[in-house]
Amino acid sequence: MDTTKLHDIEACVFDAYGTLFDFNSAAGAARDELGEDWQRLSELWRLKQLQYTWLRGLAQHHADFWQVTGDALDFALATLRIERPGLRERLMNLYLQLSTYPEVPAMLRELKNRGMKLAILSNGTPAMLAAVVRNSALEGIFDALLSVEEVGVYKPHPAVYGLAAERLGIAPGRVCFLSSNGWDACSAKAFGFRVVWCNRFGQAPERIPAAPDGEITDLSALPAVLDR
Repeated sequence: MDTTKLHDIEACVFDAYGTLFDFNSAAGAARDELGEDWQRLSELWRLKQLQYTWLRGLAQHHADFWQVTGDALDFALATLRIERPGLRERLMNLYLQLSTYPEVPAMLRELKNRGMKLAILSNGTPAMLAAVVRNSALEGIFDALLSVEEVGVYKPHPAVYGLAAERLGIAPGRVCFLSSNGWDACSAKAFGFRVVWCNRFGQAPERIPAAPDGEITDLSALPAVLDR
């Protein structure tokens, strides 16, 4: 997909996990205990984490993302038959210390210097988001850290995307939304945001309504897409 310039954008709103923060870095930091299983564990942990948000949303059995993340980790550890004292607690703590992708800090500071409003819109709880932002030395960069806990339902419910427009006080058409998840990008576009899909993992396009305005392979390309 070609990415042309987006005009009249006043704010960039970012998904957190997989877009700004590397969810693989938690299991990766425990390679000394996990060995060759670290990547399989990370992938299964992430898959179940997302599945549980969707299933809880459909069943109207909401629990916050910290619990969902722990439940998903328990499933992954049990599936791979990994039982080591203290490992679960270590991995959960590491999830609060996820690394940013390499290009993220410089990209955010460039947009901040241009006067762009910046926000995170995430499934993560307020405490989880505050922790990863603090760990990455990005405090003061964002105008808002927005959690689905404010609306009590997970992405891709339209109420989640509406939260960002409402809190920033900016019309959806003047917001550029960024996500590495194709389903999230499409859903945000269907809501009314301008959307650039950060397709970090070389995924095929989703077969669901709406399509992003553009596609990039990492966030270093974002400033060139915006005319501000």
